[in-house]
Amino acid sequence: MMLNYIEPVFRPPSEGKSLILQVFRGDTVAMYTQPQKQFRAQKLDKIEDDIITAAASGYPFNRVFLADGDAMTLPFNRLKAICELINTHLPHVTRISSYCLPRNLINKTVEQLTQLREMGLSILYIGCESGDDEVLGRIKKGETFASSLAALQKISQAGIKSSVMILMGLGGVQLSRQHAIASAELMNAAQPDYLSTLVVTLPLGTERMDNVFDGKFVLPDQSGLLTEMHTLLSHLKLDKTIFRSDHASNYLVLKGILGKDKSALITQIEQALHGMIPLRQEWQRGL
Repeated sequence: MMLNYIEPVFRPPSEGKSLILQVFRGDTVAMYTQPQKQFRAQKLDKIEDDIITAAASGYPFNRVFLADGDAMTLPFNRLKAICELINTHLPHVTRISSYCLPRNLINKTVEQLTQLREMGLSILYIGCESGDDEVLGRIKKGETFASSLAALQKISQAGIKSSVMILMGLGGVQLSRQHAIASAELMNAAQPDYLSTLVVTLPLGTERMDNVFDGKFVLPDQSGLLTEMHTLLSHLKLDKTIFRSDHASNYLVLKGILGKDKSALITQIEQALHGMIPLRQEWQRGL
């Protein structure tokens, strides 16, 4: 199957076998910076053509991921129309998903989200990155603890699953502990279905972060990142959240269900801090 994608295209690791459906180009934040990815909504007839092409391909997918960035940027009526097209031409699809910025749910009601869920939108990937207002303010995320929590609660009320990402190291050495604790408090209040952690990477240098961290951003070293993860997990009080810290950026792979596996995961971190568990080498963290 060949759809005419405008590259590059990013998607969550768990959507590797999904049909990636470009319902708009680029995004409204900084995920896509290439000239060809300037934000532009796809016309509905083009989206339908792509869906029909996918349906005719015979490829055995049963999930659809709405790309490029956060499809919740689109108005409710456009999202509803897209879900209707998927339901019509791909009736075997069991899950529709999308990235989601908390602020893009402000103008969408629980009732509207419930309608979308009934049409197949069953999981949203929310890049909260941090629960700490100082960290969020410094990186100009455009979100706060309160705005992230409000969105996560709205998603839950609509019966949609939430997969939240926290970015370890985002507060640098300076704000490491408060970043971890506030992030844990946000998760405790929201009780997401899935929680994952990545480590911040700065392939183009630290200049942007230096500007908002008093002239010098210092990323925690391996020990500092493990300590930050230890702080996060120690403060988490989750009931049945599936936890994954297995992205390529992480030095230590952690997997479990929180809270029943909390103690075991903390023990793994402590063992790693004492050199009893090998960490990923830098060449193994290629992104």
